[in-house]
Amino acid sequence: MIYLLDLFGVMVFAVTGSLAAGRKHLDLFGVVVLALATALGGGTLRDLILGAHPIFWVADPFYLAVAGSAALFIFMAPKRPSISSSLLQSADGVGLAVFTVIGCQRAMDLGAPSSICMIMGVMTGVVGGMIRDMLTNEIPLILRKEIYATASLAGAIIYVIFARHLHMENLAALLAISFTLTLRLAAIRWQLSLPAFHNDEG
Repeated sequence: MIYLLDLFGVMVFAVTGSLAAGRKHLDLFGVVVLALATALGGGTLRDLILGAHPIFWVADPFYLAVAGSAALFIFMAPKRPSISSSLLQSADGVGLAVFTVIGCQRAMDLGAPSSICMIMGVMTGVVGGMIRDMLTNEIPLILRKEIYATASLAGAIIYVIFARHLHMENLAALLAISFTLTLRLAAIRWQLSLPAFHNDEG
C-alpha cells in the first residue's frame, strides 16, 4: 500500500509541476525537468539527510518513469486541463498529504525517532513544491499565509501516533492523508492561516 501511495504521490506532484510549467509556457524539456524536480525533490533531500542509499529513485527507476510519463501526458494531452491556481493548489494538496505519510514511513523504516519522522514527513511533503515554485518564480506555498506546512505537520503527527505507537499503519495512512488534505483544502477555500507576527519597530 505504501509503495502504491508513493507512486501516486509522485504522479500527482509531477502533474502539478507540469501544470506550473504550462503556466510559464515552458517547452517539453522544461516541463519534464520541472515535473521531475517537483515529484522527486522532497524525497531526495529526505534520503540524503537520513543517509538512505541509494536514493529511492536511483534504487527504483520506475519513479522516474511515472513522473516523466505524467509530464508527457500533460504536455501532449489533446484537451489540456484548465491551468488555474485553484487546480494547481488542490492537486498540490493531494501530493502534500500523500508525501507527508511517505516521508514519515520512510524515516520509521530506518529507525528514526518519532520527532525526526515527523520532520521528514513535512520535508517530503513541502520541498518538491518549494522547488517548483522557486523555479517558476512564484512565492513558495509554504511562505504564503494559508495553512500549508502546518497541515503537513498535523498529518505527520497523526501518522506517527497511529503507526508507531498504536501499530495501526493502514489506518494511520488513511487518517493522516484525509486530515492533511481536508485541512489544506479548507485553508484554500476559506483562506485559513495562523496568526501573523507583526513587528512595528523601525
